[in-house]
Amino acid sequence: MSGRSGTVVGWFAFAGQNALCDRDACVIAGSHEAMRRIVTRMTTPRSPSFTIKKTRFGEIMRGLRLGAAYCFDEEAYNRFFPLAQMEGLSLGPEDFSDPGPGGLHLVRVQWRATA
Repeated sequence: MSGRSGTVVGWFAFAGQNALCDRDACVIAGSHEAMRRIVTRMTTPRSPSFTIKKTRFGEIMRGLRLGAAYCFDEEAYNRFFPLAQMEGLSLGPEDFSDPGPGGLHLVRVQWRATA
């Protein structure tokens, strides 16, 4: 995985050992501010305090290979998918024009084992 592994794809949020997830998929936002807005939207006042950190392409690929799932906002996905294509994942551009009923459009990516 060449020099792409160090490329920053986006930001994730965590509290202790727990990442901010949409169901079972770790949320990756394209900017620190976007992640702050997502944390505010997805948590309650009783939720623990979340730390926001950059995440790199290599970290995400390691997670995918270990079975993790990720949900990307538009900015983060648009950074991720061309790098993932270079690594052999069959991903393409996504249409983010419809924010959906919740007003937040995330694209889920997960490695699927083939038999």
